[in-house]
Amino acid sequence: MVLFRNHTIRLHREKLSDQANTIADIFTDYTRVDSGFGGKGGFGPNGGYGAYLRFMREIAGTDVWVVDEQLNLITLNNRNAMGMGRFHYAELPSEAEGLIDDVFRDQTVFSEDFSSVLTEPTLTVGAPIKNVDGVVIGAVLLHTPIKGIEEATQKGFQLLGISILTALLIAFLLSSLFSYHFTQPLTKMKKNALLLAEGKYMVKNHINQKDEIGDLANTLDLLADRLDEASRQSEKLEQLRRDFVANISHELRTPITVIRGSLEALVEQVVTDEKQVEEYHSQMLKEAKYLQRLIGDLLDLSRLQNTDFSMEKTEMLLCDVIEDAARSISKIAEKKGVSIHLNLEESEKLDCHILGDYGRLRQMFMIILDNAVKFSKEGGSVEIHLKGRELSICDHGQGISKDELPYIFERFYKTTSEQNKTGTGLGLAISKQIAERHGIEIQVESTVGEGTKFSLYLKKDMSHK
Repeated sequence: MVLFRNHTIRLHREKLSDQANTIADIFTDYTRVDSGFGGKGGFGPNGGYGAYLRFMREIAGTDVWVVDEQLNLITLNNRNAMGMGRFHYAELPSEAEGLIDDVFRDQTVFSEDFSSVLTEPTLTVGAPIKNVDGVVIGAVLLHTPIKGIEEATQKGFQLLGISILTALLIAFLLSSLFSYHFTQPLTKMKKNALLLAEGKYMVKNHINQKDEIGDLANTLDLLADRLDEASRQSEKLEQLRRDFVANISHELRTPITVIRGSLEALVEQVVTDEKQVEEYHSQMLKEAKYLQRLIGDLLDLSRLQNTDFSMEKTEMLLCDVIEDAARSISKIAEKKGVSIHLNLEESEKLDCHILGDYGRLRQMFMIILDNAVKFSKEGGSVEIHLKGRELSICDHGQGISKDELPYIFERFYKTTSEQNKTGTGLGLAISKQIAERHGIEIQVESTVGEGTKFSLYLKKDMSHK
């Protein structure tokens, strides 16, 4: 408020100062013609100065006084604009003497000491009038009521107050809007975060804002998706664990029961016939071999599923691994009358360098070939083809139904057919793990009653020329 009032007064001072100096300059021009205030123009009612003063009073809108060289104060009569009022310098208030003295010292000065003479608070400015020689011969005094300045200041204060109240109202409305805009999604995210902590991962914020709050909401939604996925995986792993325990318990119970029953019969001499004793021994040996194979498969599968388990990969010829596996399975196939046909082109033999674990790759091929022979009809055949990076193993056996096809690589999953009564249900799961550790993709096509085709696709980065 103080700064605004001082600024307004300063502007009025500058305006009055310009007007006073302009009037003084015009009087100076008159002195060059009339040789001072006593010339023919004079200060009479019809004189040039009187007319000029009346004109200045009407234009400037202020009282115009002139102090001549004799220190006579000339001013217009407020009651009669055409008349002139004249009173002596000595009649002015004592506080005004300093201002007039400063003007005659060639200074432009301001004062509020004329208020007692003009009967109202007034701002006065004085400017020197000079002759042709630059000597100060008079003074121009302009008076303007301070009341107008105070009214302008009060008006400015009113406008400022209205502006402040309006600004506060707008600020309150905007702050309320922004507060709701910010706190409402934050409150929603807090509630959803607590639900996430309770394990309810399906909650979503559904906040579409292109700002940091929107980014945070999207991050929480992504976290909810990841937690939901992790929860599902955890449930799946837990179910697999329970299934694994149930399956392994089932698989171990039968051979152990058979071995225990046979041993009890032999120890208690329930069976004494040599032929029966020999059959019991054969049965126990068969079950022991099955247990040994089951435990070996479980250990292999456990190692392969462990990411820390490293394979001894070296550069080798894929054809050598296939031929080795084919020779080994041929001895088993002969007992069933199944023939093994290995179709490898000479160009493929020279261009099938790979980087892999020879023993594990041979184990994978042996498992697939063993299944092909197991499910082939007596007198049937198994074909092995290698073309480029695709290896196919085909049999012409009973085939796999569409319902069973998606589950053949799961642990302990096996059909209940006569051909598979000695299987552990872990072979294809092991072959799948070996393939994945070597970057090999396995696809299976099968038609019931016609046969099954295993296709193995080797990645380019496995091949080395």
